[in-house]
Amino acid sequence: MTDSQPGPDADAVELAHTLFDGARAGDSGLLGRYLEAGAPATLTNAAGDSLLMLAAYHGHADTVRLLLGHGADANAVNDRGQTPLAGAVFKGYPDVAKVLLDAGADPDAGTPSARAAAEMFARKDILELLG
Repeated sequence: MTDSQPGPDADAVELAHTLFDGARAGDSGLLGRYLEAGAPATLTNAAGDSLLMLAAYHGHADTVRLLLGHGADANAVNDRGQTPLAGAVFKGYPDVAKVLLDAGADPDAGTPSARAAAEMFARKDILELLG
């Protein structure tokens, strides 16, 4: 990067890291404050992982619910074609899967799909949720 090409604002980058860390940790209080102040619930990192993907992958059903309530897309795929539902299935979080399904997550979207992941990892409890 040269001096003539501005880089990302350091404060914005720091805020993004704070939000991604909050999603991973399930810090709904922190995320809720920033979402109410206008932070986008659809924010993604360099790998295309949304706040919702990170919260789902780390098993935080309440945080998933919060993000969905602020406009996060239950079917958004990351750069590898994975959905938040598939992430929750892979990690074995039926409570998160239920929240996502109730919000309209498609069990057949993504690669691998949540249904395929549930079959692959013998997540019988989640397969029942998928119908």
